[in-house]
Amino acid sequence: MTRGGVEKKLVTRTAGNAPVVSARYFGTGSRIVLLLLGVLATGCPGSRKTPIVVYSPHGKEMLADFERAYESVHPDHDVRWLDMGSQDAYDRIRTERSNPQADVWWGAPSMTFARAEEESLLERYVPTWDTAVTTESRSAAGFWYGTFLTPEVIMYNSRVLSDSEVPADWDDLLDPRWRGKIIIRSPIASGTMRIIFGALILREKERTGDIEAGLAWLRRLDANTKTYAADPTQLYLKIAREEGCLTVWNLPDVLIQVQKNGYPFGYRIPKSGTPLITDCIAVVRGTRHPAEAREFYEFVTSTESLVRQAQMFSRIPARRDIPRDRLPGWITALPLTPMQVNWQELAEHEREWMKLWDDRVKGTGQTTVSDR
Repeated sequence: MTRGGVEKKLVTRTAGNAPVVSARYFGTGSRIVLLLLGVLATGCPGSRKTPIVVYSPHGKEMLADFERAYESVHPDHDVRWLDMGSQDAYDRIRTERSNPQADVWWGAPSMTFARAEEESLLERYVPTWDTAVTTESRSAAGFWYGTFLTPEVIMYNSRVLSDSEVPADWDDLLDPRWRGKIIIRSPIASGTMRIIFGALILREKERTGDIEAGLAWLRRLDANTKTYAADPTQLYLKIAREEGCLTVWNLPDVLIQVQKNGYPFGYRIPKSGTPLITDCIAVVRGTRHPAEAREFYEFVTSTESLVRQAQMFSRIPARRDIPRDRLPGWITALPLTPMQVNWQELAEHEREWMKLWDDRVKGTGQTTVSDR
């Protein structure tokens, strides 16, 4: 799944006793501000902890929790995470390919990881549990593996709307009654929104044979959209403050915001079906700490960690060998109808379609609807 956020730890590379410049990244979405701290590395090399740099959209709560958990059993390692949207993580890893800064990429849709595999951005690593996920949830060559299954839902402010008032399906979001009441996370940096918009374009293409029908659908959604939030935090705040009362987002993040922040959010799984994203993990090609990267990878994808992620952070494990009685009841009882999505076609055209959305859809819906 996709986020903006703040990294709380130093991201730095050291070599022997030489002086180094440490860097801390503060940022939201794709806007990263680099503050140089100019720190001299001193002391015995053997006293330093080995850094493990993780790029992830999984949010500061979960990342901080697993940083602590991992370091408690690996006190000689120092986990340094950067919380960003999944598309931002891919873009950053691609930009850094000649000088990789990340060791582990933890979180993005499978099609994004498949693209990264094609571009030789990932290191091959076959985890100990590789047969526990379906063939659709892993790289055939062992470069990435599914960690979570993420349904996309209609999220709403439960103080404003009763359950019976919430749109039951995707097309219901186009009703004029929702004009100015929908807030959408900008899809440019968001893997979640790229999947949702791409799946809806494909659905309309299946109906009509033309992607223009999908763009027309998104234009009607644009007509009802009050604003596009720059990052998930802004999305949550705007909905919680009743600046809007509806959005489309992923189920785990909806539940986390209710549990951790007490936000008045409810959700509706669209009755016609939902894109079911496989969220993945991989070791970054060129990592300077391959052994440590693999250890972190195995730790956060172990049975114990996946159960903890399900219980505390509402993540649905992709592994099929997790005992059902160890998972929360809402997961085992969740009524899901997966939308039929041609993932290969979506992967091939997703960037093109998002550019079309940015150029020809965003901000045009009001004019298009008023002209009818």
